[in-house]
Amino acid sequence: MTPLFVGIDIGTASSKGVAVEPSGRIAARASVAHATASPRPGWFEHDAESVWWDDFVTVARALLAEVDPSAVRGVAVSGIGPCVLPADADGRPLRPAILYGIDTRAEREIAELDAELGGAEILETGGSPLTSQAVGPKLRWLARHEPEVWARTRKLFMASSFLVHRLTGEYVLDHHSASQSDPLYDLAAGGWHREWADAVAPGLPLPRLAWPGEIAGTVQAAAAQVTGLPEGAQVTTGTIDAWAEAVSVGATRPGDVMLMYGSTMFLTAAGEAPLRHPKLWGTVGAFPGTYTLAAGMATSGSLTDWVRELAGSDFPTLLAEAEDVPAGSRGLLMLPYFAGERTPLFDPRARGVIAGLTLAHGRAELYRAALEATAFGVRHNLEAFADAGARADRLVAVGGGAQGTLWPRIVSSAVGRPQVMPAETVGASLGDARLAAMAAGVDTSGWNPRSGTVEVDPAWQAGYDGRYPDYRHLYEATAEIVHNLAR
Repeated sequence: MTPLFVGIDIGTASSKGVAVEPSGRIAARASVAHATASPRPGWFEHDAESVWWDDFVTVARALLAEVDPSAVRGVAVSGIGPCVLPADADGRPLRPAILYGIDTRAEREIAELDAELGGAEILETGGSPLTSQAVGPKLRWLARHEPEVWARTRKLFMASSFLVHRLTGEYVLDHHSASQSDPLYDLAAGGWHREWADAVAPGLPLPRLAWPGEIAGTVQAAAAQVTGLPEGAQVTTGTIDAWAEAVSVGATRPGDVMLMYGSTMFLTAAGEAPLRHPKLWGTVGAFPGTYTLAAGMATSGSLTDWVRELAGSDFPTLLAEAEDVPAGSRGLLMLPYFAGERTPLFDPRARGVIAGLTLAHGRAELYRAALEATAFGVRHNLEAFADAGARADRLVAVGGGAQGTLWPRIVSSAVGRPQVMPAETVGASLGDARLAAMAAGVDTSGWNPRSGTVEVDPAWQAGYDGRYPDYRHLYEATAEIVHNLAR
């Protein structure tokens, strides 16, 4: 019987899973879509039971319907993050999970903690400035605005750690996710910053820490009965989705930069030493002794999906139509800040702008302008990487948006760099399965080989080089107006 390794990832808009053989061949795939709740402008939440756990069970059972469940040797999970899910002593969620940087509710608390702890000290100790991505301000927001929930909180979960707890009963979080829990983690010490944790979240028992590929426990009988997974299968600690994505394509060596084409665009730059930049996130990597500089836009796939819904069309049709639109979208220029912006602006009150509209423009131009907007956002973040001293020797694409050709071609031409395209762009779930296999001693060096390279189009590049300064200036010129509108 060929052993199998199961990886399941909980994303912003869908959850995906794979069952993989030791050779790297994917034996089964499954996915399920879900909604993200936004009870107020700037708030984004997931119900941990109906989204995270139910999705996991649905995907696991779909995978196991295609393979022999008894062949499963290991399980690994990943998910969106950093998130804040308060739970009671038994691990039962007390409210919906507050999501990562797209949730901007804790602006007041960010300013308070910056003043109390010192912005420069926070950046030096934790590697990142406090932004909407940070966990600490959201914990303080919770204590302030929902004291009855806070009084009952005894455990703090992210998507991956919640699933690990459900499977194994263990209260554990991976080092990488912890290093995104600013200002609770100390990069130099490689562990929780106890003094700051007590100041930000007094009385909250924090989970023990392990690395993403370490074994957290085994599937317990109750979880096996619900999921169909075999009791006793090893469960690794898991991590945040973008870092599992990097593992899926092997973008973990110094100089590797991963571009994740998902609901949001995310970038990671792997390095051997911690780097700090006031407009980026510095973290530990997926493996001991590694570090990452990370960037994330608030929209990418969610923006193209907005255009699709607005146009009443489908992606294949829009992509075909956008192929016939010349670079520059016939004079349209878009800012992709439809949900505020994370790096390198850190501006939750930024808003989308479409400049240059005429009656001659249609959905094809609008769709291409959205693709070009995200490409300019990638260029802006890569420039911040360079400012921080990060190497970018190799760009590797992953995620659903990388499965076509137009979008990666636009990005490569806008940034002036080719992108390596792996054979599989399924993403984080494949990285999860790879972590599970590695924990079992499997050599995964041959997994997910390179399938090709997206090259720069010189003509497009020249046009984008000329348009990029307009993109940067458009934000500066409209910031005051859109901030007024946001209020």
